[in-house]
Amino acid sequence: MIDAKVIRDTPDNVKQALAHRGDDGVILDLFIQADKAWRDALQDIDTLKMQRNTLTPKGKPTPEQLTSLKELSNLIKEKQDAVTRLEQEAQHHARQLPNIPLADVPVGKSDEDNVLVETVGEIPTFSFQPKSHDEIGVSRGLLNFDQASTLTGSRFVVAHDKGAQLERALLNFMLDTHTEHHGYHEVQVPAIVNSQSLYGTGQLPKFSGDLFQLSETDYWLSPTAEVQLTNLFQDSIIPAEQLPICITAATPCFRKEAGSYGKDVKGIIRQHQFNKVELVHLVDPEQSHEQLIKLRQHAEKILQLLQLPYRVMHLCTGDLGFSSAQTYDLDVWFPSQNCYREISSCSNFLDFQARRSMIRYKQKNGDNVSYVHTLNGSGLAVGRTLAAILENYQQADGSIRVPDALKKYLRFDSL
Repeated sequence: MIDAKVIRDTPDNVKQALAHRGDDGVILDLFIQADKAWRDALQDIDTLKMQRNTLTPKGKPTPEQLTSLKELSNLIKEKQDAVTRLEQEAQHHARQLPNIPLADVPVGKSDEDNVLVETVGEIPTFSFQPKSHDEIGVSRGLLNFDQASTLTGSRFVVAHDKGAQLERALLNFMLDTHTEHHGYHEVQVPAIVNSQSLYGTGQLPKFSGDLFQLSETDYWLSPTAEVQLTNLFQDSIIPAEQLPICITAATPCFRKEAGSYGKDVKGIIRQHQFNKVELVHLVDPEQSHEQLIKLRQHAEKILQLLQLPYRVMHLCTGDLGFSSAQTYDLDVWFPSQNCYREISSCSNFLDFQARRSMIRYKQKNGDNVSYVHTLNGSGLAVGRTLAAILENYQQADGSIRVPDALKKYLRFDSL
């Protein structure tokens, strides 16, 4: 949530910043109106209370004084009811406002305006026409989409034998790398979350249409472990000396992918259920930019160790996620499509999520309490990593070579 004081002090700047994201300013104007009416009503109550105190006699009040005091008390109650309503209205609008992009985020309307930061690794060349990961997976008996369709429906997959073992190896490899070499604390969390947790990280109320809710409950299937890991610290005050906190978890993720039909339907690029290793940082605000670079480097390291070619993209204002103030995407190379596809988003949310989840820290050498900054990124999306390996490591005889970094996790050198 945006700091209301920032909107009050610099409404035009906020409007311009949100316009760069493609926001039409309607919700912002509604918030400004409701917020002003709320603060005016509070001031009116203070004025009425002062009048009541002035009229209150030291001795026994006269009938006229009692009448005036009663009228003032009734008016104060009416104003207090209005204050509650106006505060709720302002909060309703505030919850729908996206984060303000940082000043160095490139201005643009869509992903076509994202800025290339760098490309890493050599794109493989083949003496044959490279196949798509789903074609390879099916032909090698690693992936079965028909069985998944029978069990559940479209956009699910069943992995068999070496395919299932490769996914498990990737999970262990990613977690081991992040915990043993990058200093993350690993946790296991529920795959089901409540509405408050989803509100805290910004998925609710705006994106309910892309989430799976359990019927007649306040429970939802988690779309990303960003939700669980961030909300472990919901309604807490963290001692400054404990920052930064860096945590990771491997979880299944569930998304309806509403509106995405017609693209990425084939294969495992865009599934309703997929595994992902998530990285979350809670940091001192002065360290958040530095921590974003570190987080991105940690995600990149997985691609480097797997020797998968990738690029780093700085997302423009029009392509930022709702809660993000700055995002770098990592896109891995897919030979069959002759293009890069996103495999990780590394984002700095500043205090946007912390305000929604009430995550604060107590500053050193004092009693001042401030909001932390939160960051997160995929380290990595496991299914997409598996797909990238199938495509980039495919051989002329139809087999798939196992990346060197995974060989200690597997009992075979090829799939």
